[in-house]
Amino acid sequence: MPEKEGPTTPPPSFVKQAMRNMVRKGSKSLFHFGLTAAGFIGFILVVAWLGRPTLPQ
Repeated sequence: MPEKEGPTTPPPSFVKQAMRNMVRKGSKSLFHFGLTAAGFIGFILVVAWLGRPTLPQ
């Protein structure tokens, strides 16, 4: 006969693990998020500047 196991809990989702890591690491996580956000905005601005249309004079 198959043995009955107790109620098994599924492993925590990636979102829950990420939230737990952010709480545990605190300001380091926020600093990295800020760097990523600044880098992304800078990248978008550079691409927009390089791809700007040139209007005839």
